[in-house]
Amino acid sequence: MIDENSPDFDSRASGESKETLKGAEYVASRLKFFPERPGVYRMLTAQGKVLYVGKAKNLRRRLDAYAHPERRPVRIQRMISQIEHIEIIETKNEAEAFLLENDLIKRLKPYYNILLKDDKTFPHILITTHDEWPQILKHRGARTKKGEYFGPFASVGAVNETLTVLEKAFLLRSCTDNVFYHRTRPCLLHQIKRCCAPCADKIDKDSYKALVDEACAFMQNKSTKIQERLAQKMQEASDATDYETAAVYRDRIRALNQVQSQGSELDGIKDCDAVAVYSDKSETCIEVFFFRGGRSCGNYAYFPSSTEGRNDAEILQAFIGQFYVSHDIPHEIITSLPLPDEQIVAQALSEKAGRKVSMSSGVRGNKKRLLAMACANAKEALIRRRVEFSARAELLEELRAFIGIPLPLQRIEVYDNSHIQGAHAVGAMIVATPDGFDKKSYRKFNIKALDYTPGDDYGMMREVLTRRFKRGLNENNLPDLILIDGGMNQLNVALEVLKELGVTGVTAVGVAKGEDRNAGKETLYFADREPVNLDFDNPLLHYIQRLRDESHRFVIGSHRIKRTNDTLISVLDEISGIGPKRKRALLQQFGSVKALKEASVDEIANVEGISLLTAKQIKNALSGEDNS
Repeated sequence: MIDENSPDFDSRASGESKETLKGAEYVASRLKFFPERPGVYRMLTAQGKVLYVGKAKNLRRRLDAYAHPERRPVRIQRMISQIEHIEIIETKNEAEAFLLENDLIKRLKPYYNILLKDDKTFPHILITTHDEWPQILKHRGARTKKGEYFGPFASVGAVNETLTVLEKAFLLRSCTDNVFYHRTRPCLLHQIKRCCAPCADKIDKDSYKALVDEACAFMQNKSTKIQERLAQKMQEASDATDYETAAVYRDRIRALNQVQSQGSELDGIKDCDAVAVYSDKSETCIEVFFFRGGRSCGNYAYFPSSTEGRNDAEILQAFIGQFYVSHDIPHEIITSLPLPDEQIVAQALSEKAGRKVSMSSGVRGNKKRLLAMACANAKEALIRRRVEFSARAELLEELRAFIGIPLPLQRIEVYDNSHIQGAHAVGAMIVATPDGFDKKSYRKFNIKALDYTPGDDYGMMREVLTRRFKRGLNENNLPDLILIDGGMNQLNVALEVLKELGVTGVTAVGVAKGEDRNAGKETLYFADREPVNLDFDNPLLHYIQRLRDESHRFVIGSHRIKRTNDTLISVLDEISGIGPKRKRALLQQFGSVKALKEASVDEIANVEGISLLTAKQIKNALSGEDNS
């Protein structure tokens, strides 16, 4: 990697002034400083905004192309005209450059790069093999727990279905440690034959470990003899007239067959992702089918942005690079088109995974069938997206015309508050755009209630809007329309805040619930005209209800979390020796008073900063016992 202090890294080391050269002229003046080696380059404005990130086998040769913009597409010409600074990082080879390029694109999100905006995490099945009595559970997010992870699964539904049949097949516990270590009698799952009840000593540790090993082997597709052994045990139990035990083995075999049937029509596909691309005009869809352990784990559609002027193979390669930066890499990836740098991509992913990863597009048999399914799904997903977008666009245009806003609606914000008699007050904002709900832009506001009576809805709304629009003015990030949950009084508060802060170009509308809070009888309040009641079957009313309901869902969820946290903190406040740091640690570990009450002294003492003596004090306090 090149030294940051060298002229190759920082273009400002040149004798040429950044203020006098820009665009293609600037690039041409810098060519002599660029090495003829593999690496990654970043195009920036004078303010440091990243325009584009790219990789090259030969940096000087690649950057020379930007010195001749007439050879490039119009979109790239626009980008070149803005270049005022170039940074480069040398790498050992193209594979390393590929990985670094996609990591930087993922983090920096340059405007002129193809971007994978939907960066959802997929659920996995986790078996906590390091525990004394391993647990099987659904897991999403960072892998902080020790154990064996299996997946990814494309949806929560897919992982829940697989988890259910695995419980039937291997009878592993799914309860939390707090529940497990405080039970003495089997729960309902044991009664319906989905758990072997280790909590009630219905099985010894060695036998339970054997079940865990079988489950792991099955999920890794390493065992083909599990069903044979179960069938033999079923027959032995039947011969001994132990029909109840035989029925248990029968049910386990059926469950295994159910899991194995997922994707059984595509035999021979073990640990593989099928990635297909479909483009139509200016939009592109990429469909990914996941196969793990010879079983289908579902599929998911992505819609990358900034694909204008790029061919399908380039888009597919950019997607694969960004996708596998943060997702599990299978042993094999098959694609609907050959990638421009297929060998380099395979080498890069192999280095990242620490094992060989094969890539191919010219496949036969069931793999070809799988790719055909992925292509068909990509096309269908893009058509559905178009229909949904068109419907939203029509509704947004109708809403714009109805309210009287001159320009198309690009951002709608909806505000709501939640509290119980003034306690645990929280405000929330949700955001809707032509692409649907923008959940990354949602915000919650912990109400401070310093200068008004707790429970004052008007005061809470004033605080939320003031905080939001002060920040919005500083960031130049304002909506076209805000919807306020409430009638004329709440709307007047919003209008006053906007006036006091000098906010212009933002229209505010109040959405009051109907009589008896009946949906369909909502009243819309405006600053400059009489209130309006839309017809019950008006699609515009249904859209406004959707926005309002989404704000309710978000604010109530935020309120519950705050109430739970505040309740736990208030309980801990009554215990001497528990400061802010210890409260935070206990809150992170247990999350609720109920969970803390159910925890043992040893479990509490395992929390960072909590001694055994303090744990006993906490336990006694929660049990209503004397702390002395």
